[in-house]
Amino acid sequence: MGQLQFRSTNGQSPAVNLREALLAGQAPDRGLYFPEKFPKLTPDEIAAFARLPYHEIAFRVLSKFTDGIVPPDVLAKMCHEAYNFPVPLEIIHVRVFLMRLDQGPTASFKDFAAQMMARLFGRFLREDGKELTILTATSGDTGAAVAHAFHKIPGVRVIVLFPADEVSESQRKLMTTLKDNVRTVAVDGKFDDCQAMVKRAFADPDLAHIPLSSANSINIGRLLPQMIYYVYAIGQLAAKGTPMVRTPVFSTPSGNFGNITAGLMAKRSGVNIGRFVAATNANDVVPEYLSTGRFEPRPSIHTVANAMDVGNPSNFDRLLWLYGADLNAIRKDVTGSRHDDDEVRATIQKVDAERGYLLDPHSAIAYLGLKSYVASGFSRTPPGQVGQVGPGVFLATAHPAKFAEVVEPVIGRTIPKPQPLVDALATERKILEIDATFEAIKNILD
Repeated sequence: MGQLQFRSTNGQSPAVNLREALLAGQAPDRGLYFPEKFPKLTPDEIAAFARLPYHEIAFRVLSKFTDGIVPPDVLAKMCHEAYNFPVPLEIIHVRVFLMRLDQGPTASFKDFAAQMMARLFGRFLREDGKELTILTATSGDTGAAVAHAFHKIPGVRVIVLFPADEVSESQRKLMTTLKDNVRTVAVDGKFDDCQAMVKRAFADPDLAHIPLSSANSINIGRLLPQMIYYVYAIGQLAAKGTPMVRTPVFSTPSGNFGNITAGLMAKRSGVNIGRFVAATNANDVVPEYLSTGRFEPRPSIHTVANAMDVGNPSNFDRLLWLYGADLNAIRKDVTGSRHDDDEVRATIQKVDAERGYLLDPHSAIAYLGLKSYVASGFSRTPPGQVGQVGPGVFLATAHPAKFAEVVEPVIGRTIPKPQPLVDALATERKILEIDATFEAIKNILD
């Protein structure tokens, strides 16, 4: 069996293996790499996951994509080191589950990808004896996860761009208190400006002498590890004895659409998932596309769920590529759902008061998306069948303490902070401020 090949969504670059796709970040034709086929997980393999720890599931899933690239014993060690924190799946009411992805080193789901990517990058660069600059844009959580995961990794220089006025204080602190090989840059603009600067840097011939890669979700190395928690959730549902006469529904808070694309990749690999809800804030260009058939990017709107403030999501290209740009085929798997700040605040208060669960703004949007899906009638029991409604899982993508300025006024009390956040808030910031111009970031890179 040969190495799995990855192709550009723009179709104008040669196919490459995982190592080349990961280190390049973006394809030479400015497209995004995607597997040309998806290795299948068998029903027996998936059934066995109900009895396995997270790191073992990660090894078994990722090994199908790293065959011939990373030796199995090395990959197993990477997975064991990367995933040394809990991944709770908790029931909050009948057939509705919360998957908490906020227990990692920066209290964000971005840790799942960043921790694995850092280990893969480090190994590849050691083998090649090369150095690399990782240039990444963040709307909040990616920057912290990448900065912490790649901190002091030999051969890697990290530059993180973030919109100066559109991240929470906790997010800012988590990504601006490291030094050594990490540099954080506050851009006087929006996330879309940061993302555009990163994409332009990859294509600029004046920067061709600088080996560049990305840890954004434009990098396929972000999506492969994110597939795993969808697989894990299916195993956990089975382990809990959850009736699954109908297939589960996942509600995913969506900004740049990497998270939900990873879920669709898991489904394409044979995982039993019925449908995804793409739950967004006011930046709803994809739900609007699903409704009208028109994709119309626009400047992002700042919301309380700032990590999802994306007006032109990069992974929309992968979504189209996965379905051959067939809108009706996408609609069979994905439902859009849009929610505003008032709904988010009301939901945080309601779920805390009635269920005893504290949600951050992004997780609240995922919960609202699942509620909206159920209310729409899509999941109703077919005529003549009883009790056939499958479970719903919504993703909690960040710890509520990271958004204390939003959550605490709603619930009327202080949120205990996880230790990494306590440490970051007590540390002096290291930060550079620039205008939202390409020349400004070009000067930093060169």
